Amino acid sequence: MPGRAPLLRTALLAAALLTACGTTPEPDASAPPAAKPSATPSATPSSAVTPSPSVKAAGSVGGPGTACALPVSFSLAEEWEPDAIDDPENPEFAALTRQGPAIIRCAVDAKPAGQIGFLRVWTAKGPARAALEGFVRAEEKTADTVYREIRTAGGLPAVEVTYTAGSELLDEPKEERALAVATPKGAVILHLGGLDTEEHREMLPAYELAKSTLKLT
Repeated sequence: MPGRAPLLRTALLAAALLTACGTTPEPDASAPPAAKPSATPSATPSSAVTPSPSVKAAGSVGGPGTACALPVSFSLAEEWEPDAIDDPENPEFAALTRQGPAIIRCAVDAKPAGQIGFLRVWTAKGPARAALEGFVRAEEKTADTVYREIRTAGGLPAVEVTYTAGSELLDEPKEERALAVATPKGAVILHLGGLDTEEHREMLPAYELAKSTLKLT
């Protein structure tokens, strides 16, 4: 991110590293597939974003024997590193491991690939749409929220949301997005944040790879 003051970047990097420790989610753009927009402000953060180059798949996460045991599995972008969250249901850590109805289960770190951010997997009880809406409502200073009903490349019905969120470290909102699917074990939310909008957009190919390869385990 050329042109940024070293002090600001150091502070931002430190914040990102804190979220990578295994218990701390961010408190919390290729365009999504055409589908049915619904009941939200009309602006969508990703509508004018040029798609980033595709990424190579390098392994997967979610299935038996992988870093995170999840109700779903998906392919990982090259050099992205998954890490299971330790004891996420411990009430002592609820402020760090819960967002609305969702509990964080896995964080896939983008730093080894050169970006600052995470692709996080959350689980929640109830329908996918309700879980996703509760997840977004629990994030502070959200705006430009747009939900879409879609199907993944593997044919799974899903709900995707794009929105902007406030940041304590930046003077402007940053783009975020998330995807929710229903499984026999409840809803699963796949969330892509990022340190800022620039980082978010650079990480979108990894999110799109995960979305296109998502399947039930």
